Amino acid sequence: MRLSHTLVPMRPTGTVMIDSHALATLRYIRASMDAARTVAVPGSAGIGVGAIGVAAAILSNGALHPYWLSTWLCAALVGALVGAVLLAHQSCSTGFTLSGTPVRKVFLHLMPSLVAGAVLTLVLFRSASLHAIPGTWLLLYGCALLHTSAVTTRLIAILGGVFVGLALLAFALAEAQQTLILGIGFGAVHIFYGAVMMRRNRGAQS
Repeated sequence: MRLSHTLVPMRPTGTVMIDSHALATLRYIRASMDAARTVAVPGSAGIGVGAIGVAAAILSNGALHPYWLSTWLCAALVGALVGAVLLAHQSCSTGFTLSGTPVRKVFLHLMPSLVAGAVLTLVLFRSASLHAIPGTWLLLYGCALLHTSAVTTRLIAILGGVFVGLALLAFALAEAQQTLILGIGFGAVHIFYGAVMMRRNRGAQS
């Protein structure tokens, strides 16, 4: 009687472990690279937010001067929405996702100072200290930018320093001139930043 043996290829026992280890390593490398990346705030966001700031400055120094606080609060909401949309568009076009680590870091760095600004605005309004609101906005926004520069670019740090300087100037000026400083900061400075960023992007692409 002839015995026939069927040879069955045996899978190396270490294959599953090696594959699992390789996948875990790739996930770790990908997460590390994602965390190390920075977000460049697009120039279009600066110009868009700046245009809203200029419009608010014109209105609050003109016919709507008695309602300057309401005008600037509306402008802040619209500007935040426009900036978020443009940042999201830029992030998606460069491979970032809104739930990714770099974009999440930007919001986490921005939010503490912005929340503090909202709280202090309410406190100053209730205490009838409206003259301190423009300087407070500029100061805390500048601090937010300085904090955010850790995960963005050096230009954002310079921008934050400019806002801190404008805040000190606003605190020293008379109340009638403070809305003008708001227009310079949230309007002209944002537009200047946007123009610089767009010029840098064109230079990088050429």
